[in-house]
Amino acid sequence: MKYFKFAPIVLALVFLLFYYFGIYEGEKPSPQTDQQTQGNTKVDEQPPVTIGVTPVNLGQDAKVWRFAVVFDTHSENLDQDPTKIAVLVDDENNAYLPTAWEGPGPGGHHREGFLIFDSITPTPAYVELKIKDVGGVPERSFRWNLE
Repeated sequence: MKYFKFAPIVLALVFLLFYYFGIYEGEKPSPQTDQQTQGNTKVDEQPPVTIGVTPVNLGQDAKVWRFAVVFDTHSENLDQDPTKIAVLVDDENNAYLPTAWEGPGPGGHHREGFLIFDSITPTPAYVELKIKDVGGVPERSFRWNLE
């Protein structure tokens, strides 16, 4: 029983190792682009912050749309409120603000969680998640075709 207090630390270390060797050390984008696609995951590696976004729940049947978001840096604190710096834009240039962030609060060099949006009806041809003013980059854009 006395070892249970170490379980969260061990789980965090396992996750960090998985992230580092499975994602971070994975294929890097070509010099011609700052964004790459790994399946549905889009990664923007503009220094000093890398942002990875994966749509988790999109489409007509979803009541809310969820995007898994990972912020990673080695040089600055991640103090932004993701609900204040993100916007989802559809194929008709309609903008949707997130309704929630499910993840840790501000601070640190690694944050991950879920950006939650109300579902868009009817389902657009594509959506583009824009994240603004992270790491001195005015805007990062992540786009998925839905048709």
